[in-house]
Amino acid sequence: MSDSMRDFLDWMAGTPLRILIILIGAAFIQTFGSRAITRAMNKLASADLVPGPRNIVARQKERASTIGGVLSATLKTATWIIALAMALGEFGFDLGPLIASAGIVGVAVGLGAQTLVRDILSGIFMLIEDQYGVGDQIKVLEIEGVVEKVGLRITTIRDKDEVLWYVRNGEILIIGNRSQKR
Repeated sequence: MSDSMRDFLDWMAGTPLRILIILIGAAFIQTFGSRAITRAMNKLASADLVPGPRNIVARQKERASTIGGVLSATLKTATWIIALAMALGEFGFDLGPLIASAGIVGVAVGLGAQTLVRDILSGIFMLIEDQYGVGDQIKVLEIEGVVEKVGLRITTIRDKDEVLWYVRNGEILIIGNRSQKR
């Protein structure tokens, strides 16, 4: 075997192999983590958490689906950001200044994205408190209609004139729900 071929194999066994292992590990974590989240949310959706006559299975399934989607997206984002940082480290990039810059940018974005954070926090509390769900007849702001989709940031409502309204959860201060009975 020639020296150039031996050097190439030594190089391939170094950085490229470690990067390949990082990417395979990230894909493994994402795949099995998403499966675990889906399995847990399916169990949560089918569990009898509210015994008695007020057991609303459809609403519970919608809430579990929303929470599962948020957890899966968070897992995917965190996994690939960490894998990218590890791969950059393998190429010899100094990650210290990058992390410090990300912290400063994070603070600036956090200050600029206060409404986004408020919308998401309102959506989380709305889901936890079970204020409304898909199919409920509600009145919010000047809109009265049926909830078509519930997200962490936006709720989608279709009114009687078939107009689809997108309402940010952080803007909802008062809501009336005609579908929830005692």
